[in-house]
Amino acid sequence: MDGHHSSPPSAEIAIEFANVSFRHPNGPLALDGFSLAIERGETLALVGRSGTGKTTILKLINHLLLPQSGVVRVEGRATSDWDPIRLRRRIGYVLQEVGLFPHMTIGRNVAVAPRLEGWPEDRVNARVDELLDLVGLNPKTYADRYPRELSGGQRQRVGVARALAVDPPILLMDEPFGALDPLTRAEMHREFHRIQSQVRKTVVCVTHDLGEAFSLGTKVGVLADGKLAAFATPAEIIRSNNPEVKIFLDALPRVGSGE
Repeated sequence: MDGHHSSPPSAEIAIEFANVSFRHPNGPLALDGFSLAIERGETLALVGRSGTGKTTILKLINHLLLPQSGVVRVEGRATSDWDPIRLRRRIGYVLQEVGLFPHMTIGRNVAVAPRLEGWPEDRVNARVDELLDLVGLNPKTYADRYPRELSGGQRQRVGVARALAVDPPILLMDEPFGALDPLTRAEMHREFHRIQSQVRKTVVCVTHDLGEAFSLGTKVGVLADGKLAAFATPAEIIRSNNPEVKIFLDALPRVGSGE
């Protein structure tokens, strides 16, 4: 990709932050003149310590928050110009605590958004089967089970299926695998790549774990002091001399050439 230096046309930018500032009431500045452009089909993993504005960024993308200055654009339109409901239907959201409805079967959990969209029942059922297959859960085995009957990793798969239900072009993931044990987490990273290779969404994933960011992201962003301290491919981030990046690199188990 080195020979391609011209910036992509704006139609290829799925999400853009232009000089965005945001402060929570009585809190520190979460974002301070923050700018970022995410290309369509890219997986951006954002890394930062607790309280560095990672979740704020996700909430600004899906209009749960509005910037106090600057502009956030999704698919070329400012979030303030979108109808919030229409915007959120373009965006799937995967949370760490998956948030499945405990009184609903797995099939009904996945069907929530298609039913809200008024899809006919046969289309809903076909979509639920298709998505459970996609995330590696046999619909015949799992559709009629309840969340409490599944392992953490299985529930997380259902969370991904539910977020993809109406085929949104954008997927936001808030520390989605943080509650899983290391082996299950590694398995979910592999699953994520398999699923993403099939569905090609624009993904923004926030994590405090640089190893996870390297595993998931085609691009990695490091947040510090309300700004983007670094934004590059994992290979470029590993070679970075930026002190903010170094803090995260130094916390990794043995990355690189024994430095």
